[in-house]
Amino acid sequence: RTRRPTPNIKMATSFDRSQPLGGLPPKHIMEGEYNPTIKDLITKEDALETIKRAFEDNLKKNANLVRISAPLFVQKTSGFNDNLNGTERPATFAPRDFPGTKLEVPFSLAKWKRWALYYYGIPEEKGIVTDFRGLRCDDDVDYTHSLYVDQWDWEKHITPEDRNMEYLQNTVKGIYKAVYDTEQLVGEKYGIKPQLPAEITFVSSDDLIKEHPTATPKERENIVCEKYGAVFLMGIGGLKADGTLRHDGRAPDYDDWITERPDGGHGLNGDILVWNPILKQSFELSSMGIRVDPATMEKQLEICECEDRKKMAWHQLLLDGTLPQSIGGGVGQSRLCQYMLRCAHIGEVQYGWYNPEEVEILKTKNIKLLGRGFSFQNDQTQDEKKE
Repeated sequence: RTRRPTPNIKMATSFDRSQPLGGLPPKHIMEGEYNPTIKDLITKEDALETIKRAFEDNLKKNANLVRISAPLFVQKTSGFNDNLNGTERPATFAPRDFPGTKLEVPFSLAKWKRWALYYYGIPEEKGIVTDFRGLRCDDDVDYTHSLYVDQWDWEKHITPEDRNMEYLQNTVKGIYKAVYDTEQLVGEKYGIKPQLPAEITFVSSDDLIKEHPTATPKERENIVCEKYGAVFLMGIGGLKADGTLRHDGRAPDYDDWITERPDGGHGLNGDILVWNPILKQSFELSSMGIRVDPATMEKQLEICECEDRKKMAWHQLLLDGTLPQSIGGGVGQSRLCQYMLRCAHIGEVQYGWYNPEEVEILKTKNIKLLGRGFSFQNDQTQDEKKE
């Protein structure tokens, strides 16, 4: 039996943990002259609001979604938290008067949203979207990743007959059009030249592995994104015959990554990737897919040796048929803004925490992170002194 991924397995990332300053932007930016497209902070805040409002409106229209409220934390025993790759630690705490109760800040709402479809009584072919905020304590902290996660988490009620590649691709086209139309608006309002092609290209991760067998997942993404400009890479998650990740990690209990498609590949899920003209590399905007049905989830839990999860409340609701069939995903808010405003670092569009040494270096390269780089915020040094 294959075992679930460990933190040492190569994944689709450019972050190199072995390097002391591995979170800095690519060499060509650090050695060149970076010129922010928007220098005034208030103008930038206006642009951030413009992007977020426009994209959410486009997303709701194209995917037939309605916005609902979302939780900031969930109970550990509920099974509602998204386990991502199965190795990350959630931010956990207990209420003062209930020390035996463990609450977790979600990584995403991948599982909670499916329950919400049932809870709100959402009919078939209609869905929900949330303004999600979360924490990922074990995420890479670099120029495209942050401990702070903000994304549009969306989920749509579908029929069992909709669980196919054609429905997946049609949904992807609607999501991508929301991105494309937003970039057109931003370009017109702020004078930033649009880069995205009008159509997105669909590529199978299985085919990409065959075409570039010696390349890393990130290198394969770079090759295909530079060629097409915008790609939906189908089939994320699962292991190859040698026990290594097929392309990138995915939890066994939300996306379907084993169902065979008509094109010969496996998985009814994928990532929306674009070519970033500033970073000169692939850039993930969204992860999404058709969700597991009871039979698929049982198979994927067995593959990942996570069958104990079937005892959790959420999994019981899926197995007994209470939860509806669905398709869903997340679109990174800060990621989208970083791309739209051509920023070299995600910290230019969100308040996060980053390596203080890197923050100081970035200042000398005209890369100013929101709220960082002031002496009173050199918290790493102060905390180490206290210890």
